[in-house]
Amino acid sequence: MRAEKVGNPSDECLQKTLELAARMLELADRGDAVRQDVGCGVLYGVLRDAAYRIQRLAEAERQAHIQKMRRQA
Repeated sequence: MRAEKVGNPSDECLQKTLELAARMLELADRGDAVRQDVGCGVLYGVLRDAAYRIQRLAEAERQAHIQKMRRQA
């Protein structure tokens, strides 16, 4: 994921959160590909689920910020 230019510290944190979620998904995929047992599969599944949830929440918050800026303009 490529970093976008953002205007304020809150948006910068949201962007970094989205980048973190993307890295979590990559790690879950890599880990799942080389896992040695079922326990590892569970771990990487939990990591993947958490990454998707974080991603959804951050995207929703980013959209809320965009809507707020539009209302203020």
